[in-house]
Amino acid sequence: GEPLKTLLIPTSLFLTNKKGYPVLSKAHQATLRRFLRLDIQIVIKGPTRHGDVSFYQQYLTHLSQQADPGDAISSFAKGFEDFLQIPLQPLMDNLESSTYEVFERDPVKYSQYQLAMQRAITDMIPEDEVETKVLTVMVVGAGRGPLVKAAITAAKMSGRKIRVFAVEKNPNAVVTLQHLKIEHWGDQVTVISSDMREWNPPAEDYADILVSELLGSFGDNELSPECLDGAQKFIKPGGISIPSSYTSFIGPIQSSKLYNEYRNSKDETKHPKAAFETPYVVHLLNRVELAEPKPLFTFDHPNHDEVIDNSRFMELDFKINCDSVLHGFGGYFECTLYKDVMISILPTTHSPGMFSWFPIMFPLMEPLQMKKGDNLKLNFWRLVSKYNVWYEWCISEPVCSAVHNPNGRSYQIGL
Repeated sequence: GEPLKTLLIPTSLFLTNKKGYPVLSKAHQATLRRFLRLDIQIVIKGPTRHGDVSFYQQYLTHLSQQADPGDAISSFAKGFEDFLQIPLQPLMDNLESSTYEVFERDPVKYSQYQLAMQRAITDMIPEDEVETKVLTVMVVGAGRGPLVKAAITAAKMSGRKIRVFAVEKNPNAVVTLQHLKIEHWGDQVTVISSDMREWNPPAEDYADILVSELLGSFGDNELSPECLDGAQKFIKPGGISIPSSYTSFIGPIQSSKLYNEYRNSKDETKHPKAAFETPYVVHLLNRVELAEPKPLFTFDHPNHDEVIDNSRFMELDFKINCDSVLHGFGGYFECTLYKDVMISILPTTHSPGMFSWFPIMFPLMEPLQMKKGDNLKLNFWRLVSKYNVWYEWCISEPVCSAVHNPNGRSYQIGL
């Protein structure tokens, strides 16, 4: 979690192998590989104990070349490590084609969605009705159609029949959907150019399965609950939503690098404290988790509450696992698509190879010295008005901090 630049390695750490060349012990090799991920400089110091100083350099070059190239996420995120990004607002803004293209490159997300749809379609059409029953699958927020393609493939693999409605408000994406309908899908797909919350189909077109990919890095931060609550009116009785539920998680983090990044990112057009009251999407690398992330808010779909209220409050306690400095909180999500089919960016359950989402970071204005065993109490709100949704957060133990982002003064998500 420290802003490391240089690693000094004394020559006395090197052992001598059978051929007389310098090598490091396995423990030192493992430690060095962790530092190599941070792209730091290495300095060898001390007297030359193995003939020529170039042998040390050659050995370290060999180790760096042998370093784990990383998974799909590391490859995709190269250059974006610890780089602060403002979260997308796809409900308020129409996404650009290049943004869709990035998300569509994620093979894991769509294979999981396809698996969820295949199981749901199979469960909803018994064997004796395979020839007669046709399910209605409604893809809301269809974008450029990856979920429509996944639904059609899922139906083929399950040997069932479906018809698909692709509902999308972005006029640029609708053009792509209409082209795909003409070229590939034909009458099996109906393209609807409308906001899902405002469209009112006839009852015979209501959905057996409502499919969406509206999740943000924190689960609900791109307003999936509000969108799906508006769209669930056209789910048939007994119909289902994919995803069926999702839970946000949050945990304390030390990262001097990130603290300095958002401290230096002031915007004269915003509130003076906006840099510390804005959540940032960030591929976390140079950081230490000070306690296991804990579940925060859960949303289920369809939402059968008599009065639907998506505002939330939670108080969480964390037992700090090392002497440290608290700089903020990392946010993640876990999502159940259908039954046991999941996607997750929570570190302990992360879907292998999935890169559509980076974690989200909630800053603290004042770094806080923590001791191992300290109890840290976080208060967190999700607040909803007629036009916006926003988060507020503060610490109430071991000290009381100011409430961050009161009344959404620095950051709001537009409905």
